[in-house]
Amino acid sequence: MADMDMSQYLGAFLDETDDNVQKLDDLLLALEKNMVDMDVINEIFRAAHTLKGMAGTMGFTNMMGLTHAMEDRLDAARKGTRPLTENDMNMLFTGLDTLQAMADSIRGGGNDAHIDVSEMVHSLRNEGPAPAPAASGSGVSGQDAEWVKKANDEGANAYSVHVTLSQSCLLKAARAYMVVNRLEEMGEIARSEPPTEALEKEEFDFDFTIYVATPAPAEEVKAAIEKIGDVQSAEVTEVKVDASSAPAHSQTPEPAQVQEHAPEPAQAPAAPAPQQAAAPAAPIKKEGVKKSGQTVRVDIGRLDKLMNLVGELVISRARIERLVQEARLRQFDDTLSQLGRISGDIQELVTKLRMVPVSFTFDRFPRLIRDLCKTLNKNVELVLEGEDTELDRTVIDEIGDPMVHLIRNSMDHGIEHPEERKALGKPEKGILKIAAYQEGSGVVIEVSDDGAGIDPEKVKRKAIERGIITEDRANIMTDDEATQIVLLPGFSMAKQITDLSGRGVGMDAVKTKVEQLGGQFDLVSKKNEGTHVYIRLPLTLAIVLSLLIRVGKETYAISLENVEETIMVRKEDIKTVHGEPTTLLRGEVLSLNDLGDILGSEGVETDRIEYPVVVVKIGKNKTGFIVSELIGQQEIVIKSLGRFLAKIDGITGGTILGDGNVALILDVASFYSTKG
Repeated sequence: MADMDMSQYLGAFLDETDDNVQKLDDLLLALEKNMVDMDVINEIFRAAHTLKGMAGTMGFTNMMGLTHAMEDRLDAARKGTRPLTENDMNMLFTGLDTLQAMADSIRGGGNDAHIDVSEMVHSLRNEGPAPAPAASGSGVSGQDAEWVKKANDEGANAYSVHVTLSQSCLLKAARAYMVVNRLEEMGEIARSEPPTEALEKEEFDFDFTIYVATPAPAEEVKAAIEKIGDVQSAEVTEVKVDASSAPAHSQTPEPAQVQEHAPEPAQAPAAPAPQQAAAPAAPIKKEGVKKSGQTVRVDIGRLDKLMNLVGELVISRARIERLVQEARLRQFDDTLSQLGRISGDIQELVTKLRMVPVSFTFDRFPRLIRDLCKTLNKNVELVLEGEDTELDRTVIDEIGDPMVHLIRNSMDHGIEHPEERKALGKPEKGILKIAAYQEGSGVVIEVSDDGAGIDPEKVKRKAIERGIITEDRANIMTDDEATQIVLLPGFSMAKQITDLSGRGVGMDAVKTKVEQLGGQFDLVSKKNEGTHVYIRLPLTLAIVLSLLIRVGKETYAISLENVEETIMVRKEDIKTVHGEPTTLLRGEVLSLNDLGDILGSEGVETDRIEYPVVVVKIGKNKTGFIVSELIGQQEIVIKSLGRFLAKIDGITGGTILGDGNVALILDVASFYSTKG
């Protein structure tokens, strides 16, 4: 029953775990730069403590144990008993990766039990100070006596809190943690019997003792603990030091005598029943409660369903508008206008609900750069800009892996080793910049470095060796055209295959994914100066503004993100250059393609005086597609064609038009390819 009750909180637990793991990752990166920064260490300690608490409450003991070991290591650094080292930082990062692996396993329907953390816990805790020995009768070690004296000097009381759990308790470790957590909120814990490791592994019967220093009176401590579920009773006993037994200035003091005194009868109220409301351990801040109520987590699947419903509303609205126009029912104009405004507002609101900042993806890059620097022995500074720029959650999810490809390429092939940079007159530390900014109705993500750049001559030689281009073609190629060859499928400049790159799938995979998302990919590079990659993405993938065109008898849609402009070209202005039709557009040569021929359908009539042309920009190139008719702009809802039709080249999906007919959505970028 307890497991069933806790399972309803699993989704929230995983979301909070992801947030805390990311927070710990950022803080550890900051701590690595200054391992004695107490503010950062305290912040990490608090985040780890929160994560430990959530794991304990949910019954994930391995996760709780590992987090507790990380917390203990940080506590030793915080108290100055064991300063952090580079090896400690590596262990903490490894522990963080293990916590993420546990969370992923739990998210996939598993648990944390199959991941052995015993060796990692031992590594984090070894070389630390020996734990204080347990009390024996009324006499304890001098170290415990010092703790009691320190607590009294600071105006706190030292207590031993003996907790007995109900025999029906199913999650003893979780309840023990809740007791520890509540006492830590009230003061400072010295130790426990049995030790915390045993509590975490449930290696105890149904009772345990915690030694705590707190300014709170004994009755308040007792009430706070007995308020916790499954706690049968809590016996709070004050611990005092007999100062006369140990001289204050003795160089080798004898163990001080510690006496445990029960509270005076007048001060000990009757133990409240477990179901009674006891006083809270700490006051609740009203402003904190108010702040937490301002947001709510919503499952992305529900937002997807809501967006689908909005899409159906858009389709129905277009259908009604079409019917009213055909029937010439003017009395519906005002009602339709109001319906358009309302549905437009709903659509905008739902779109904004799905928007998340790009920091959702960017936040994992500092850790990636840190690990790659150590692997490649390079010195690179990561610069992030525009992290508040927002994109649809679906776009963010899809662009994460391609971004990692770009970063790996920059780190492996682009930025040189420190000694190479120094020889070239560059700073030893390379710069990798990732920026996001809004441009028009889309977002641009820029990835740039100040590394070696792409050598066009080397690219040409490699392309000739592989038979991609001829020597004659290479001789007339511009440097920019040669650079674009690296985007061809399977092309790689790597001399050998490594774990990071060399298989020829990186840049091509990025370009393909961006185009599948309805975006554009642009690569600019200069030898010894660096490389810039520009990714232009639509804000959302669900409802997009498109250009409707007709080719022969069929209607098609092209996302306006890909459309540069539309023009009319007179027949006499079309010339043939190298066997291809072209025209001049503001003094520049524009290649023309009959879209009907490309689609294998009925072509454009040849006896026309002028032809409608859709000009699209693909990378740094512009090309024109001749169509039969330009119908106009319209918001369309992208519908999947199913798995059997999903891989048709040049088609990204379908949409339902206002007249009820289906129109295919064209991926015009796939119609253009680099010619050898």
